[in-house]
Amino acid sequence: MNVALTQTGRSARRPPGPGAVLAALAAAQFTVMLATSIVNVALPQIRDGAGLSDGGTTWVVNAYGLAFGALLLAGGRVADLLGRRRVLVAGLALFVLASVAAGLATSPGVLIGARAVQGAGAAAIAPAALALAMDGFPPGPARGRALGVWGAVSGAGAAGGVLLGGVLTQAWGWPWIFHSVAFGAVLVLAAVAVLVPRDAVRETAGRFDLLGTVTVTLALTCLVWGLTTARGAGWGDPPVLGALGGAVVLLAAFCVIERGRPQALVPVRLLTAGRVGAGNLLMALLGSVWIALFFFLPLYQQQVLGSGPLVTGVGQLPLAGAHMLGSALAPRVARRFGATATLTAALLTEAAGLLWLSRMSADGTYPVDVLGPSVLVGLGLSVAFVQLTGLAVDGVPRQDAGLAGGLVNTTRQVGGAIGLAALATLAGSVTAGASADRPSLEALTAGYRAAFTVSAAVLAVTALLALLLTRRTGARTPAAPAPAGPASDPAPGPEGSPLSPVRQNTP
Repeated sequence: MNVALTQTGRSARRPPGPGAVLAALAAAQFTVMLATSIVNVALPQIRDGAGLSDGGTTWVVNAYGLAFGALLLAGGRVADLLGRRRVLVAGLALFVLASVAAGLATSPGVLIGARAVQGAGAAAIAPAALALAMDGFPPGPARGRALGVWGAVSGAGAAGGVLLGGVLTQAWGWPWIFHSVAFGAVLVLAAVAVLVPRDAVRETAGRFDLLGTVTVTLALTCLVWGLTTARGAGWGDPPVLGALGGAVVLLAAFCVIERGRPQALVPVRLLTAGRVGAGNLLMALLGSVWIALFFFLPLYQQQVLGSGPLVTGVGQLPLAGAHMLGSALAPRVARRFGATATLTAALLTEAAGLLWLSRMSADGTYPVDVLGPSVLVGLGLSVAFVQLTGLAVDGVPRQDAGLAGGLVNTTRQVGGAIGLAALATLAGSVTAGASADRPSLEALTAGYRAAFTVSAAVLAVTALLALLLTRRTGARTPAAPAPAGPASDPAPGPEGSPLSPVRQNTP
């Protein structure tokens, strides 16, 4: 009897399977992406309710993106040093508190500050969750499916945020978009606490690079602030020029600092592992149009087509569905056609969708001007995201897995913040120039068309770079393979994906 009870107790305490752990970690990633886009559809209501200027409204988006992107490297490194689960839990707790503060904000300063703190929490969540997810799946099709799930929830969070934001804004008002995010993050925190195993040992030893972190954070802050402010003040404005010049100087200083430090925030070994450098460059270019897409498309639907927040959100469902479908198919397509061909085709597909959006008109309709290109964009974006996520952690030692996750999220998020600032400046300039001889709706549409045209061009260049940078060359067989330990083994990925081990060409 006692033996039976003991066996039953042991069975009840059986650790959760990899699928349950992946679900909890994917939910954390979904929450991070949801917070990126959920405010977009409610920007007009947030502007009026919180008393924001047009420039301040952009910072509701940029404050989150800037803090997220600037601190992701630090978040990934801290996760490697202190334990990934521990950092993930702390990040979720900070995220919850900041979300509640944003929902209760009654002034622009408090709202933008809360969004920045929310981004800081997300910077701890994203790299730790990605590293834990990749650790849980061995090389092969299982890891490919895990990456597909990761891509699906990332896209669903970005596109679904627009829908949820529309529903909540129209039903209860814009503060509830932040309250709902806080509630969801509490549920994710509980799931992580129950399902994700505790950290056994630290993944790596070393000191935290405080000087490098502060330098690169200040550099990115100056860069994005300068680009954003240039929209209203002009590129010749002294503060704008000072901020952009300061960003260049600080980035140069960061490079010098990193070269001379044994515990660098971005060690050379990380950038030279596999095809990490190429993956992050391409991810930055993809990110430069990603966030801008979810910024301009809802504005066109509301300000030009006259849709309400709820209808605008529902209009994002085809894009979200296409994104989830593409993410599910991406590993299978890559195994069939190869990673380089799959990535290039995905980028060109998204570029075609954005070029289609660039033909939108002031008297257009959703079925004609939005629906078709949204499906193309969703398919291309999802497949490209899955492939580039794998490429950006290709051949990374396990001791740097958290940092690699932080780096790929950094390049995407910072690329998105820079892209949004530059494209918003472009759209504003085109609209201002067209307002003199065109009605306001036509002038607005002209600005959106310009932003989507440039976005399509950026992705066309990205596709060309992908074709050139991601092809594998014949690898030389090492004369004497070095023994690999658990802390330095690279984490290869699924066959047919950018994470696949290189086949050695023997003489």
